[in-house]
Amino acid sequence: MAKVLGIGGIFFRSKDPEKLGAWYARWLGVPVEHPWGASFQPADLPGKAVGVWAPFKPDTDYFASDKAYMFNLVVDDLDGALAQVREGGAEVVEKIEEMEYGRFGWFFDPEGNKVELWEPGD
Repeated sequence: MAKVLGIGGIFFRSKDPEKLGAWYARWLGVPVEHPWGASFQPADLPGKAVGVWAPFKPDTDYFASDKAYMFNLVVDDLDGALAQVREGGAEVVEKIEEMEYGRFGWFFDPEGNKVELWEPGD
């Protein structure tokens, strides 16, 4: 049987793809190359990082936005990344969760997308 091996990408609509891409490049170092976005190599991820596929019920409040999706981005420094996006004008959720597999924080980007940042644990 053929099987899925991982997440191949996150594709979404944007009011202004170049402007939003430039914001992510400036404030989170995302290697954006228009018009195709950014590519991330598995070898660049920390050893404990994984791709997650997780359907949620329609009435979930976990996304905390009117969007039908939420991004999760792996970062090397959660506190630093949250400070950067705050400086860039993002609305940062004033809560950090620590779990056995790492630390999590959230923000809303300039287009209102909720983004979860994950710093994997050791």
